[in-house]
Amino acid sequence: MNRQSSSDRLGQVGIILVGPKFPENIGASARIASNFGINELVVVSEEQFDQERMLKMATHKAADLIREMRVCRTTAEAAAPFQLIVGTTARQGRHRPEDQTPREVMAAIAQQTADSRIGLMFGPESTGLSNEDLDLCQFASTIPTAGFSSINLAQAVAIHCYELYTAVQPRPFAAVPKSEFANSFDLEGMYEHIEEALNEITFLQDTNRIYWMRNIRQFLGRVQLKKKEASMIRGICRKLLWHERHPPAPPASNRPGEETAPQ
Repeated sequence: MNRQSSSDRLGQVGIILVGPKFPENIGASARIASNFGINELVVVSEEQFDQERMLKMATHKAADLIREMRVCRTTAEAAAPFQLIVGTTARQGRHRPEDQTPREVMAAIAQQTADSRIGLMFGPESTGLSNEDLDLCQFASTIPTAGFSSINLAQAVAIHCYELYTAVQPRPFAAVPKSEFANSFDLEGMYEHIEEALNEITFLQDTNRIYWMRNIRQFLGRVQLKKKEASMIRGICRKLLWHERHPPAPPASNRPGEETAPQ
């Protein structure tokens, strides 16, 4: 079965901003959406927003989202292409959809990102979405706070994008290459350097050499060193050996045959 990657699936998602007041919030929302692989931005407004102010917050990475964003006059027009819409709200009421946290909502809709266009809808900074806006939504998402709610538009967008991303991709770092672990060749070279350095500073004696080196091997073996860490330890040993074999010259006043100046 051909499974879509999380980036492909989030490409089916769009951010809908209803009546935003500040162009900077639009730009910041575009930047956040781009970070999580969301490539559609819809704004519901009759205003003409300053593109330079939006681009300044979007940065160059999300500039295309700003230039290609769809501007609609009504929420219904903005919602039309989406099969499923999540409305975000801090208000509760009898006529609103059942409130859930962003994590609960995104877990519920994650599988539908594979074959449905999903809209994440956010209301004006001052009032949030109206009941009429929420009538277009199948889910309502409320960000829980500790009694004091002062989350701005861009922060709300970030929280919802993050929760959707991690719901679609439960192991978001699985595709990120990990540092390579040290192999036996790396480790044996490191142990030789450690033994040489400990011998140089007389920590090891003929009577205890096997005992201490075996304990060092067991300890470092449990750590599961990576290549760069084994190389770092060898570098420390090399430096220690160099200093042991190249002691600093004594001060000139203490050289044999020279008299110190009278005090």
